[in-house]
Amino acid sequence: MIQNQQAMILSPYMALYDMVVPKDNILRKINELVDFSFVYEELESKYCLDNGRAAISPVRMFKYLMLKAIYDLSDVDIVERSKYDMSFKYFLDMAPEDPVIEPSSLTKFRKLRLQDVNLLDLLIEKTVGIAIENGIIKSKSIIVDSTHTKARYNQKTPREVLLDYSKNLRKAVYRIDESLKSIMPAKVNNGVLEDEIEYCKKLIKAVRADEVLSNYPDVKEKINILEETIEDDLEKLALSKDEDAKIGHKTYDTSFFGYKTHIAMTEERIITAATVTSGEKHDGKQLQELVEKSEAAGIEVENIIGDAAYSEKENLEYAKKENINLIAKLSKTVSHGNKRESHDFEYNKDADMYVCKAGHMSIKKTSTRPKKHAKDGQGTVESYFFDVEKCKHCPYKEGCYKDDAKTKSYSVSIKTNTHQEHIDFQESEYFKEKSKERYKIEAKNSELKHRHGYDVASSSGLVGMELQGAVTIFAVNMKRIITLLG
Repeated sequence: MIQNQQAMILSPYMALYDMVVPKDNILRKINELVDFSFVYEELESKYCLDNGRAAISPVRMFKYLMLKAIYDLSDVDIVERSKYDMSFKYFLDMAPEDPVIEPSSLTKFRKLRLQDVNLLDLLIEKTVGIAIENGIIKSKSIIVDSTHTKARYNQKTPREVLLDYSKNLRKAVYRIDESLKSIMPAKVNNGVLEDEIEYCKKLIKAVRADEVLSNYPDVKEKINILEETIEDDLEKLALSKDEDAKIGHKTYDTSFFGYKTHIAMTEERIITAATVTSGEKHDGKQLQELVEKSEAAGIEVENIIGDAAYSEKENLEYAKKENINLIAKLSKTVSHGNKRESHDFEYNKDADMYVCKAGHMSIKKTSTRPKKHAKDGQGTVESYFFDVEKCKHCPYKEGCYKDDAKTKSYSVSIKTNTHQEHIDFQESEYFKEKSKERYKIEAKNSELKHRHGYDVASSSGLVGMELQGAVTIFAVNMKRIITLLG
């Protein structure tokens, strides 16, 4: 049961917050800037209003998720820290003496309360609204790009995940005292998952036996992460199946297994829109949705700044129709005319190759041109060849690959004169000057990954990835707004 209104905090110790939480503390500033009642309004329908035990406020539960995104900690560690960190308790609207939640409550909140909620658009629009209200956003340009996130489960076997976490725990212990190697249980190397689980349990028990050692913050965090993996995630790890994640390619010879988050951001570095897709999706196909979401959030778009992945023909036509300048250099391979069944093959601008529906990248490219077009460059046909051995066993081979065929290729026609208008625009000083702003989104992608744990998915599936993206982008945007407000 959820309460109809937030209860007043009546505690004789509330004045402690004024003494120990500085005025410039980031969590204090976020509390002052954001009216979190929108979370209650959005999730009210997920609770019973007149029956059952009183539920923890959805606003407080959401704030716990925000703290996880800001500080990149496990459920156990974020709850543990909220016991003694007064800035956390202040942010969570708790009295200093209030007890904290059980860590498992966060898992239930994510699974039961946040399903079927478009939290990604809601949270981004909220932060963009705050930025506009405070006069932060002045530019009329959005910078677009995508960042990849590795899937949590399929990139490694369950045993490999446990090996990594147990190794991190041992390293944390040895940094304190190398002589403690003697108390560690013997490692197992037989490749059996069950034996690795047993070893991890023995390792935790051995470390916990030393009360002083196990209470070092670094050691404690590593124990909690390993325990969380064993207790909460092992069933899913054993299945090792993330149906939504797909193989994406960063360059010709580097790939990843997971997801892409496609982002639009203003020149002030406020993220205005995002979409989450599986890893193989082409960046350029998300452009129109990013523009529409940015406009819905209140952004006036006059310029779109991006790399060559966004210069495909459909986007050039869309930008012209909407009277928007597309600041993206042309790539002849992505700017060809229409191709039958082209939706099954998408161009990867980093590798300069095509990727099929199954996520397999072409291995060779050839180019031919009729003699009559030797001078004007028109009529060029580029053919992309795929690994036939992979095609033979591909689940999508019907209608794509003929049995016993020795080659499989996909061809596109290059029509350079079709894009002469954009070629001329590329040479203008305005285009060159605006192109210099693109570096900002690379820095934003790095911030998401390296400071907020966005390099690896925290759960499986697109729904889990969207939730992670929503909370992380909300936290990153709020930090940026606070920085710009000084």
